[in-house]
Amino acid sequence: MSALRRPARIDFSNSGDVNMHQPKCLLKTWLQENNELVNTWEERQQEGGSLSQDLNQTRCSSEFHKLLRKIQGVPPLAEHTRLELSVVYNTCLFSTAQSQFREAELLLTHALQRALQMTGDDPVTSDLPAFWRTVLKSLRNEALISCVLHLLCLQWVIWLATCQLKTIQEFKEELSSLVQTLCNGDGDDKRSDGEKGKSSDVPQLMTDPRRLVELLQICTFIAQGAESLSEGKSSEALSGLQKASSLSAPRTLVAYVHFLSGSCLAHKSCPQMALQCYRKALETDSCCVCALYQSMLIYRQLGNAQAEIQALRLLHSTLMLPSATGPALAGTQLLSPSLLLCSQSLSSLLSVPSALSVLHNLALMCVLHERVSEGVEYYLDLLAALHSEHQHGLREKTLTDMQVSAEGPPLPRLPELYLEGGAALLMARRSADSMALCNEVINTTLELLPERLVLEEPEETSKTETRDVSAQGEDKMAMLLWAGAAYLLQGHCHTHLKDWKQAVTHYTRCINLLVKVRFKKKGFQPQIPSADMVDKQGTDLCILQRLKGLSLAGRGIGFTQTDRLREALRDLLLSLQAFPECVGAGLWCGEVLWRLGRRQEAAACWEKTWSFATQSSVEGLPLYLLEPQTGPLLDSTELRCRIQTLGPT
Repeated sequence: MSALRRPARIDFSNSGDVNMHQPKCLLKTWLQENNELVNTWEERQQEGGSLSQDLNQTRCSSEFHKLLRKIQGVPPLAEHTRLELSVVYNTCLFSTAQSQFREAELLLTHALQRALQMTGDDPVTSDLPAFWRTVLKSLRNEALISCVLHLLCLQWVIWLATCQLKTIQEFKEELSSLVQTLCNGDGDDKRSDGEKGKSSDVPQLMTDPRRLVELLQICTFIAQGAESLSEGKSSEALSGLQKASSLSAPRTLVAYVHFLSGSCLAHKSCPQMALQCYRKALETDSCCVCALYQSMLIYRQLGNAQAEIQALRLLHSTLMLPSATGPALAGTQLLSPSLLLCSQSLSSLLSVPSALSVLHNLALMCVLHERVSEGVEYYLDLLAALHSEHQHGLREKTLTDMQVSAEGPPLPRLPELYLEGGAALLMARRSADSMALCNEVINTTLELLPERLVLEEPEETSKTETRDVSAQGEDKMAMLLWAGAAYLLQGHCHTHLKDWKQAVTHYTRCINLLVKVRFKKKGFQPQIPSADMVDKQGTDLCILQRLKGLSLAGRGIGFTQTDRLREALRDLLLSLQAFPECVGAGLWCGEVLWRLGRRQEAAACWEKTWSFATQSSVEGLPLYLLEPQTGPLLDSTELRCRIQTLGPT
């Protein structure tokens, strides 16, 4: 902080010559003006009207600033000091409420320096805590100490709102003494609240300092706990939060204390204890969505899919409530808790994904855990919500341009959501609806597809230019993969309907798109991508190879149903080259070999496929890239019985 300085003194132009008979008259006038401003604010607040809230705040702030300039336009007088400090308190409350923290701090220090002039102390220092210690030491008389403590509350507000937690920690003893003094009523005006309110010779305050210090106390514990947790000091954070849990505070803040305690326990690898704290947070405030979200993550970590689905459902329904869209800490008081709790550490801990992102996770989880009909409905709700947000985007931009924004991990791009929805509909045996969604993807991407797509190995010498070229190539690649996946799903739909001719046609369309892709290494001619390039080239080539394998397998299975065994064997072998872990291709390849009389080869093919089936993982794969569970299936038990009939080789 720069050296404390006094703002230039502003002359009280309307006062005329100040003489010895005027101070008491001025004091009474200013006191009345202060109290009228406080009463006017309270009346306006009771009248309500959210649209006029900011305007009322601005007007009252302006009036208090004018009054303060009048008071500080004359030399500091002992009989004026108490009133001046009370007006400074009210003025600074408005400045901090409007996030004008630097202005509020200057008003505080200037007013206190004027008060110190009467004691003979006039410190000029760059150390604000040291300045405050001088103030507390020098202004001890009973008439002023309560006003000084009230201003110290505002300094605490500024430190907390500007995330100066180290300064608060440095000043910990003085702030603890402040809390004790105000909460016990020591050092304050000895008259009762009723007498103070009725008395016209007592400056009225905009906010009761005792209520303010209670709010500051719990908000400080919350902010310090979040900071310690973000630094990995979960035990230290938990200790402070346990003290905060016994404080009287708004239920939203108490819920935050329970939530952060749960986060500390989760960090200490105590998931069940963390869940208990999250449950307390939700019992305290049913709209504490961060507790719901973290509970869901713990259920996911524990592998409890059904509990995870239930938490996702509750989280989504809570996020859809009107109260969840507004600020959780908004209040009717001049200083809202949200002003005090704005640290990046806390914001990160309290963040949750958007309602659309949660709905997507819910739909996907249901489909993957044998609740397909529920999952389908959630997918349809998701697509309807997206159409509601982008009523004209589908025609004006095309699906390929639309990326759904969300807090946290972003949603997949819209074509991928259509494909996931199509895959879910197919699992629910709703082939016609699935094909309709796939047609949307095909119709909006087909005209944009290149005749040929060459992916080049990145050049090391021109990284910026390469990134631009690479991004363009990736976008074209994405469109090609989306269209290919749409044809693949349509092939699956026709397979489910046992329309083998149409199934073969759509699988062929998928294959014809995928073979357009070539990969070019530096110094070599473009070549067809192969399975051994997947690890080197990442996700797109992995999806490409998987699509190739699934479409060739689908076409091969279609050929088996029409007794075109030679063509079926060709496609199934090519499928295994592109995607060696394809279980369907392996089993049907063995079936075709068996029918062709090559039974030992068939048995070997089945054994190899079963070994892949136990090792392969589908975690993280898009729903539309999973092997289909509809259409003709082979019974592994029956196949093993066939192998046993062969006897020893």
